Amino acid sequence: MKKVLILLAVLTASLGLCAQSPKFISTKGKEIIGVDGKPFFIKGTNLGNWLVPEGYMFKFKSVNSQRLINQAVTELIGPEETRLFWKKFQDTYITQADIKFIKASGANSIRIPFNYKLFTSESYMGMNNPNRGFELLDRVIAWCKQEKLYVMLDMHCAPGGQTGDNIDDGDGYPFLFTSAANRKQTADIWKRIADHYKNESIILGYDLLNEPIAHYFKVDELNPHLEPTYKEITAAVRSVDKNHIVFIGGAQWDSNFKIFGKPFDTKAVYTFHKYWTDATKAVVQEYIDFREKYKVPIYVGETGENTDEWVRDFRIVCEQNNIGWHYWPYKKLDNTRGFMSFNVPDGYQEIIDYTEKPRASFEEVRKAAPADRAKIKAALYAFLENCKFTNSTPQKGYIEALGLKVPAK
Repeated sequence: MKKVLILLAVLTASLGLCAQSPKFISTKGKEIIGVDGKPFFIKGTNLGNWLVPEGYMFKFKSVNSQRLINQAVTELIGPEETRLFWKKFQDTYITQADIKFIKASGANSIRIPFNYKLFTSESYMGMNNPNRGFELLDRVIAWCKQEKLYVMLDMHCAPGGQTGDNIDDGDGYPFLFTSAANRKQTADIWKRIADHYKNESIILGYDLLNEPIAHYFKVDELNPHLEPTYKEITAAVRSVDKNHIVFIGGAQWDSNFKIFGKPFDTKAVYTFHKYWTDATKAVVQEYIDFREKYKVPIYVGETGENTDEWVRDFRIVCEQNNIGWHYWPYKKLDNTRGFMSFNVPDGYQEIIDYTEKPRASFEEVRKAAPADRAKIKAALYAFLENCKFTNSTPQKGYIEALGLKVPAK
């Protein structure tokens, strides 16, 4: 009898642990499956510009990546002030109030672009702390857990560069695919991220490489390297985390699925991006065909940057064809084509003008320099003040075009 009672106690404890174990968003055939066992339709936005600053979101043209923005700002206000600017930018641009607003709008998830350097000792946005990525993401993920808002992590900038354009903040070529060392580093960073979040159920999944292999290059030579790279990264993730979805993006700006063979992971979703096209089913038919052929889910990770009418029409096309979405972006300077906009600060035009001046030599930098650096610093800090949630303006037409609502601020 004593042995029976002990066995019952062990079984009861085991069942209790099972009942308490976290449940994860998963996949089944062509569907993404929620923790309730029902299909989960992704709808939300991208936190663009927060951890991967882009020049056009600062109204810059040729200075269009974080590296180039950082160089220009450093020339204007010096390295220490630039470091402080980026620290305040990271702490201000996205806050708990932003997360609450997104959830209250009716969105169920967000996609967070990040630069791999946040997980290394390389200097990035004023710091070289290899744990900075976790510090920043953990904070937002904690807010998202409170709101029950799911999170997708998106490596927007990979070692060596996976795109070959400003969006990967690299050196103008997708060197990731010509360097075994860069690929190993990418896999190692993803393994570290996956190990950190393996039991975090508010994480929707991992978008392994944003928009790989731009069309400017010899794509016939580069494209064959993409799927093997995904397999290498996925193997690293799966060595520590079998819970989360991996999101696999096509070549040429996440548009080309022809380079893929049979799916190689049982929890994979194939993702495409679509900008500035007709808002018709024909535009997404090839991705639907891929889904039907391989019986895997598909989803659009970025779209938008268009009129309210287009945003609405393309959203309807996606929903009619069971394609979840994260529209781009959440917040941007002086913008009606996103969830939130904030005003251009006084004196900011002088910063824009500086970025357009020749600065290829020290002589040109001296000639381009502003007469009043204190005025420049004031404009930059006014940018930080304006981008705060309390000073941002919801874009009613855009939000409602997504079938969402504008929450009270």
